Amino acid sequence: MPMIVNAQQTSPARTYVDRVLEHWHEDEDAEALVQGAQRLTRGEARRRLFRLGHALRRQGLAPGDGVGLFLANRVDSVLVQLAVHLIGCRVVFLPPEPGPSELAALVEQSRARAVVTDPLFARRAADAAGRSSHAPMLLGLGPCEQRCADLLALAAECPAERPDGVPAPGADEAVTVLYTGGTLGRPKLAAHSHRLYATLVDLAEDDPQESGPTVFPAMDPETDRVLAATLLTHGSGHLTSIQALVTGATLVVLPEFDAGAALAVLREERITATMFVPPMLYALLDHPECEPGALPALRRIVVGGAASSPSRLQQAVEVFGPVLSQGYGQSEALGITAFGAEDLAAKGAERPELWRSCGRAISDVEIEIRGEDSTEALPARQVGEVCVRGETVMLGYYEDPSRTAEALRDGWLRTGDMGYLDAEGYLYLVDRAKDIIVTGSTSDNVYSRVLEDFLLTLPGVRNAAALGVPDEEYGEAVQIFLATAEDTDVDPDTVGAAVTAELGELYTPRRTVLLDRLPTTKVGKVDKKALRAAWTSAER
Repeated sequence: MPMIVNAQQTSPARTYVDRVLEHWHEDEDAEALVQGAQRLTRGEARRRLFRLGHALRRQGLAPGDGVGLFLANRVDSVLVQLAVHLIGCRVVFLPPEPGPSELAALVEQSRARAVVTDPLFARRAADAAGRSSHAPMLLGLGPCEQRCADLLALAAECPAERPDGVPAPGADEAVTVLYTGGTLGRPKLAAHSHRLYATLVDLAEDDPQESGPTVFPAMDPETDRVLAATLLTHGSGHLTSIQALVTGATLVVLPEFDAGAALAVLREERITATMFVPPMLYALLDHPECEPGALPALRRIVVGGAASSPSRLQQAVEVFGPVLSQGYGQSEALGITAFGAEDLAAKGAERPELWRSCGRAISDVEIEIRGEDSTEALPARQVGEVCVRGETVMLGYYEDPSRTAEALRDGWLRTGDMGYLDAEGYLYLVDRAKDIIVTGSTSDNVYSRVLEDFLLTLPGVRNAAALGVPDEEYGEAVQIFLATAEDTDVDPDTVGAAVTAELGELYTPRRTVLLDRLPTTKVGKVDKKALRAAWTSAER
């Protein structure tokens, strides 16, 4: 059943897919999608999209059904995501980082009727689908070793006309679901409606001088070429691709990030705009071929997804020019603040502290800083929890009313991030109330609650805490603290191997600390501030 929150009586007259198709019906020979040697014109992309829509329908999928997308970065991944929305189904993004148990729980929680998998992930997808009580069908985006139908082959036999008879989505119908952690076996899935996409279309088409700050400049469909370098199944990659598609710009997909390969694509494809998480930007800056003037076409780099080093941001401006934008959002609110490139370069020179800011609220988004369990806004420069309200905020956690009620109060989302606003409305983040560790070469999320729940299942472990500690290469690294039972020999290497096997390499602890007990707060919770302080002191 679709989740309904604050139901309204009207539905949007057209979806963002309609906006994409308006461009793809014009100048059919212009490039639409590129990945290496694969280059699709607008006409080819449109016809392939329609065929994929028919192929999905022929598998019995109907409007409102959930379709899990377990996909790598490739052109067909972009098209199948559009196809799911084209036929009125719900997109469920399945990112690659969860381990077997969490991935299976994600498929189960999302009520996916089908899972479309990249051949690279087919074995894991089959395992997750096999554990689900809903028994979702498995479709491969190409031939797979597992027993699943080849969706591309099926699509090749389908008509190239748009599928008809698709009802308009309800204003508060969940059409896209993103994984945002949770507890082991009980993931949180942020559900969004088509109102999010209507807002993204407006932001992409509005004049920034009138509508407020934006990370991307106004796009020219004749000249702009956008590189999707982050994962398409994450919020950052999804937003990057959508902003390109709805403006008619050419979308270039980078299969895997490597600094040298990224530089080559940026240069050879004459990329004008892209988005990087901080480790990607740093790797690019450290590459020997990255020097001033190397990318003359580039006019916007958006940086987001994790905390950025002010000195590295300034270095990027020195190398690339005033093209650097910052953005802040999360799965629960895919757009919150932005800091446009020209604004950042100009004001950053006058006020160096602004390099630590993630910008001001985007159009139609409100931000308040509130104290714990308070509905009153705190004054400027006082630290509290960042609370936001607006069209980019999720409907709620899919099929999870209790956790929705905790996060959404009177229309305001409690983000779990701690920060403050200055007198001009610039937001500064200082910490995370949510225990998310952002690490890895692509700044993926390690959800400490998931890790801690698993650690507590291991023999001899009485209590566990996971922290993100500073790491020069990845920003943060996973460190775990274990309280072990008396007369029990817990081997850190064995623990690390068990974590990797169950949750994946991203969760592998860089360091394991064994303690008799973990410090606790007055209410009996593990005191992570004390653990962090003790770790900091020990490292000095």
